[in-house]
Amino acid sequence: MAEEKRSLEEMLSSLEECVNRMETGELTLEQSFEAFKEGIELVKQCNESIDMVEKEVVKLMDDGSIEPLDEVE
Repeated sequence: MAEEKRSLEEMLSSLEECVNRMETGELTLEQSFEAFKEGIELVKQCNESIDMVEKEVVKLMDDGSIEPLDEVE
């Protein structure tokens, strides 16, 4: 089964929920470990999403399609 692509905002929200669950102190060790693994995977996915957007921005800037922010008046 293919996983549906989630937005960065959705992934960050899930990560925040994961952290909040862990911070309650009510999880068992096993549940905490599963939440930790879920959080690590979410961080990886967020980083991949950010890296992809960053590469697109750099490509646009290199193509001359947009001006760097510090050169815009």
